[in-house]
Amino acid sequence: MLKLVHVLSVAAVALSLATAALVAEGTHSAGSGQAEQPRVTFLRDVAPILNKVGCTAGACHGAAKGKNGFKLSLRGYDPQFDYEALLYDLAGRRFNRADPGRSLMLAKPSQEVAHGGGRRFAKDSDYYKTIYNWIAQGVPYGDPAKETVAELRAEPKEIFMTRPGETASLKVVVRYQDDQTRDVTRETTIESNVPDVASVESDTSVIRGERVGEATLLVRYQGTFGAIPVTVLNPKPGFAWKPLPQFNYIDRLVDAKLERLKIQPSPVTDDVTFFRRLSLDLTGRLPSPESVRALLDDPTPSRVKRAKTIDKLIASPEYVDHWTVKWGDLLQSSRKYLGEKGAYEFQQWIRDAIASNRPYDKLVRELLTARGSSYDNPAANYFRVTREARPAMEKTTQVFLGVRMVCAQCHDHPFERWTQNQYYQMSAFFSAVGIRAGYEVGEEIVFDRRAEYEMKHPKDGRVMKPQFMLASSVAPVPDGPQRRDALAEWLTSKDNPFFARAIANRMWSYFVGKGIIDPVDDIRASNPPSNPALLEALTKDFVAHGFDLRSLMRTIVSSRAYQASIVTNEWNANDRDNFSHAIPRRLSAEELMDGVSSAAGARARFPEVPEDTAASQLVDPHIGREGFLDVFGRPPRESSCECERRSDFSLPQALNLVNGRTISDAVADPNGRVARLVLSGKSDEAMVDELYLAALSRLPTQEERQRGVTYLSNAAKGSRAQDLLWALLNSQAFLYIY
Repeated sequence: MLKLVHVLSVAAVALSLATAALVAEGTHSAGSGQAEQPRVTFLRDVAPILNKVGCTAGACHGAAKGKNGFKLSLRGYDPQFDYEALLYDLAGRRFNRADPGRSLMLAKPSQEVAHGGGRRFAKDSDYYKTIYNWIAQGVPYGDPAKETVAELRAEPKEIFMTRPGETASLKVVVRYQDDQTRDVTRETTIESNVPDVASVESDTSVIRGERVGEATLLVRYQGTFGAIPVTVLNPKPGFAWKPLPQFNYIDRLVDAKLERLKIQPSPVTDDVTFFRRLSLDLTGRLPSPESVRALLDDPTPSRVKRAKTIDKLIASPEYVDHWTVKWGDLLQSSRKYLGEKGAYEFQQWIRDAIASNRPYDKLVRELLTARGSSYDNPAANYFRVTREARPAMEKTTQVFLGVRMVCAQCHDHPFERWTQNQYYQMSAFFSAVGIRAGYEVGEEIVFDRRAEYEMKHPKDGRVMKPQFMLASSVAPVPDGPQRRDALAEWLTSKDNPFFARAIANRMWSYFVGKGIIDPVDDIRASNPPSNPALLEALTKDFVAHGFDLRSLMRTIVSSRAYQASIVTNEWNANDRDNFSHAIPRRLSAEELMDGVSSAAGARARFPEVPEDTAASQLVDPHIGREGFLDVFGRPPRESSCECERRSDFSLPQALNLVNGRTISDAVADPNGRVARLVLSGKSDEAMVDELYLAALSRLPTQEERQRGVTYLSNAAKGSRAQDLLWALLNSQAFLYIY
């Protein structure tokens, strides 16, 4: 009965629309003295108005469940759905064909009838008149083959302001599928990602520079996007570029932008500061006092010493430990998903890949095409974490392409070109992945399903065939269960514009604290790179060297930009985006724990593992759970997002450092550094030097040495030496990478 009522209501609406169209046609041809109105369609004219005035916003009818019983697609991503909702919801009650002005679609947004969303446009506005004419003309939908937007062009392509307070205007023109063009500036949504640098005046296309800095404008119209960079220069007079040595192409590209922005970079830091920074970034460990002394005594020129140190650290076992932790985080190596043996086997597979410097493209292909026993082929553990097609796709695109597809699961991506169809087409690559129990305890087998593996669209149930996000020249996608082999081939191709770019950007962030695109796993048009030329050069270099991660790291840490001092000047003090100086970074949880152990000469003790196990050698985050490592931000490996690892500073952390047992037990260890120094009979001056070298990787200044000697000489030497080491371990100089 309900179906019959629905069919009758739809038929009534269709008849009413046809009648309205005939009436409108008769009115226009009767020579009533009014000029014939231009043709208005939903696609080209009405949908943009609904988006502009906020009807499709997430806070209004575009919400997941709509608003007040009426739902539209978020930001108008599905115009066909919106059109049908307007026409057929509640038997088309939003239109009055006999008298268009009394239609609820006009009366509510103009506030002639009570409207929870308030007034969206006035009765005498152009928007009102457009919708009025659309209703009078029979509410035509339009022709998608002609009236869908094909291209958006915004002018100017870049906004450059010489000082805060200047303004600029944008003009937005779109080209439709039929090659017709239209100025849509008024209906375009323009948003600034940093409003306190560049603001957009309400309901206009006027951009105002608020303060010195950089911002990006997201220009959005009917599912098409554009990004416009905005730069507001420092108006302070007297800037004169002073060239610094350039160690490789990174410095040339960084300097090119800095000079344009009137930002003077800082020079390189001293050798011992560089040595500590490099050791922590490449190995996660502090340099030993002996290695610092050797560096200070080495008469070799600084550039040569630094190059030798880079090669030595990259070849060290600690390098393997450190990067095993990084990739264990991203790949979610955890006994929660894999069991104890599975987590151990997966960690060993990651270690072997890093130790052998396996090419990155090969590493990723092995993960994506893995089959068989999770014990015999540990790469298969990659699928045991996600288990289902959609989570596997989301993880794969976020980790290896830097693209977050999750927003497209329910609707077209609101800030990017990815559609809901593409979400399920990409998920279809993993729909044939099956997992079953193995023969050993905890073992699982990853295999290819031979039946019932179709990926269906949730909206209409149609089977979604696997299809790449971007057009590709690789072989066609097979329709059978081995489709993920084709995905692995496409994803790791040197021609894939995302693959090498994403890891180059991620690696850069590990060494300077911020990605060229940041966050590193959210690459999209509305989040452009701060230095596009630099990212492009790093990507090309990485591909040219056969996807060699060590080569990429060596290039980054060899640059002057990486080796720059944290000391700023009057021109770069406020720069946080252009790599003009080093920015202090808090040690990670594992680095901090291993640093305390190294400085104090005592090993941390973890349950379930041998006594000599370092924090960077732990298999997964369940070891030492809820202890020091978790307090300082060790990720639980519940997701592959870089955001899981916290680098902030909090009150619980401060209390743990001051009152916790981790540091106090380490400095008081009867077999630790302080005890050995006291028993060795070394002078107070030698003890102070040793403690500074162990904790801060440098010798104390003359003033620091004198204060330390004075403190040690006034009471029990052992107790006071422990106090001195405790104070050094609680200092910012220890807790941060400088």
